[in-house]
Amino acid sequence: MMNGSPVWLITGCSSGFGRELAKAVLARGWRVVLTARDVNRVQDLLSGHEAHALALKLDVTDSGQIAAAVAAAQARFETIDVLVNNAGYGYLAAVEEGDRAQIRELFATNLFGSIEMIRAVLPVMRDQGRGHIVNISSRGGLIGSAGLGYYNATKFALEGLSEALADECRGLGIRVTIVEPGPLRTDFSGRSIKQAPVPIGAYAFTAGERHARLLENSGRQAGDPTRAAQAVIAATLTDIPPLRLLLGAAALISARNKLDAMHANFNEWQDITLSSDFPDRK
Repeated sequence: MMNGSPVWLITGCSSGFGRELAKAVLARGWRVVLTARDVNRVQDLLSGHEAHALALKLDVTDSGQIAAAVAAAQARFETIDVLVNNAGYGYLAAVEEGDRAQIRELFATNLFGSIEMIRAVLPVMRDQGRGHIVNISSRGGLIGSAGLGYYNATKFALEGLSEALADECRGLGIRVTIVEPGPLRTDFSGRSIKQAPVPIGAYAFTAGERHARLLENSGRQAGDPTRAAQAVIAATLTDIPPLRLLLGAAALISARNKLDAMHANFNEWQDITLSSDFPDRK
């Protein structure tokens, strides 16, 4: 559990959930390092919070900017208590449709950007013997969907990395939480989604329909980003934070349905599964 006025470093604060989370943390009077690729888009968040907020330019695909941001945070506040890896975006493409350059850019931001942030902040947290790393995943980090395969892949990978990190950091005072929101009412489905440049007609009723639904539901999503931000804060205030934090009914229902389907699948194929061991290992 955090005490006093913790220092949060949040990536991707210019819009969407990152911005809402930054506002919620600032409202508590806590210290916050606000980062964005365009630092001008977070300057308004500093108003009234100049004494305990720092705005920095940060592209998480730039290792030099990552190192500079961590150094600036330490120089200003001496410590980093909570790292929130929020920077990222969606990509709509059937697996066959995906553009190679776009796929690499997506992984560079959604996955490798988070990895580099974690690697830069871990020495700080290890030295102070405490810290909390919050990785913003998605319902899409648990469930693959047509048209979102590459986005799913970045989030599935982030979740596996987070599980391993949590295991590695046992006894070091560093906690890890994976946040898995359902659809939040932000601009994510508009401004924060890219699309393959050349759609293939054969996928119009799978990947294409997914894109159409995302656009149709934009502005009507059930998830409240303000309440979601409070839920994340609540998780950091507990003595034993969750490894996974689902946000919203849609995320909870989807996750439970997947678990049920996996359980049924495992049971159906149990005999074949067990038959692959050496007989004397039974």
